Amino acid sequence: MQRQMETGNRLPGRRLGRTVATLSLLASVACSSAQQAPASVTAAVNPDDVALATWNMCGVEQWGCEDTGGAKDKFQQLRDLVGDLGVRVLLLQEVCSEDLVASAVRLGPEWHSAFEPYEEVDAEGRRTFVDCTGEGRGRAGLGLLAASPLPDAEAVPTPQPTVGLHRGILCARVPAQGMRVCNAHIALRESDTAHPDWEFRDDQLRSLMTAAAAGADDRTVLGGDFNSPPPGAKNATAWVWPRELYATYRECDQKGDASRKGRPTYEDGTKIDYLFTLLPRTACEVVDTEASDHRPLVMRVSRPDSTTAPATGLPG
Repeated sequence: MQRQMETGNRLPGRRLGRTVATLSLLASVACSSAQQAPASVTAAVNPDDVALATWNMCGVEQWGCEDTGGAKDKFQQLRDLVGDLGVRVLLLQEVCSEDLVASAVRLGPEWHSAFEPYEEVDAEGRRTFVDCTGEGRGRAGLGLLAASPLPDAEAVPTPQPTVGLHRGILCARVPAQGMRVCNAHIALRESDTAHPDWEFRDDQLRSLMTAAAAGADDRTVLGGDFNSPPPGAKNATAWVWPRELYATYRECDQKGDASRKGRPTYEDGTKIDYLFTLLPRTACEVVDTEASDHRPLVMRVSRPDSTTAPATGLPG
């Protein structure tokens, strides 16, 4: 996929101006927290739990994904997440719109999807969608796939590059699981080709937090591909992270109040994929796959209807 490595130098400055683009919704298609580190998802399954996953599918072949398999390989990985790990809600990035629709159909009548396309903006302000390579695969974007209808699916307005690729944030209610989810694909560094020193990740992460708080905050799972390693002393751009994110929520792989680490999710050995929630986490797993340059991150939480919503700052 498109990727730029973090460097040891802080960006020279933050932008003076910003363009806010409201992404249009393309389609909504029918077809008690653990005190210690969350256990493996493959542990005994509690019927009162819900499993969710985030996965950058690397479905846009021209973005360096030629060697990660085709639509069939990626669907097989989705089916394994659903069948083997019992995942009921998936936050997907770099997915092709027609692959997403077909996946919902093949998984069964209870499965539904929502999709938000990426847009490429040129120096004259012209917008074009990004087409997936391969006949009949549709457009590239981020999506939601759930064993539930996805009412109120909407794209969240967030600052985007003036010239370059617009990713986005997509939120929806998941009534069958009693929760709400927000899926984010955060910008890369230097993603504005006209202003490579402008940083967008800080504002986009804040937009994600605002979107989560606007709904049922204590029943929301927010996550996706943040294109950022966890905040810490070795991360020269840790300042892009809102301090409140880890203070308010707990991340799937987080082991305690002060922890900001997690197992690698990207092929270069870094963690850049996340799932945050206030719901009690009961399991977390990073799944090996050859169908993408990202590894799916799977989190199991107590079903909202089966537990009292936890207070802010829940332990470990």
